[in-house]
Amino acid sequence: MAQGKNKKLLIKKTRKGNKGYPIATIAFYGPNRDLASKAVCAIIMHEGAAAEPMKKWFASTDLRKSELVMSEILNFIDANEAKSVSMIQEVIGCPHEEGIDYPVGCYCPECNYWKGRDRFSAEMVH
Repeated sequence: MAQGKNKKLLIKKTRKGNKGYPIATIAFYGPNRDLASKAVCAIIMHEGAAAEPMKKWFASTDLRKSELVMSEILNFIDANEAKSVSMIQEVIGCPHEEGIDYPVGCYCPECNYWKGRDRFSAEMVH
């Protein structure tokens, strides 16, 4: 599958490694491993700092394939002068937020795929 120019630029930025703070982190979430319906980019200004500012994108299509979203993420990173970029390209869990969209300690009632699964490997946890 051909990647768009903006995604290639993001991947290039991640390959530069740790160049210091601020660090931009990019993660994708979705109802299953195949659909990234939420993208989050956060800036960590210094060691021990909270991930702030943070920007989120939502769609019913896979945001990893959206040149517009990739462009907006690049602009957000540049606007916050991030020196390092970290990105996990796989979907790493449900797009809903524990404690906000559903109670803490419970599974999301809307994303049955993730119930009982490890968010990074997508394997069932025994």
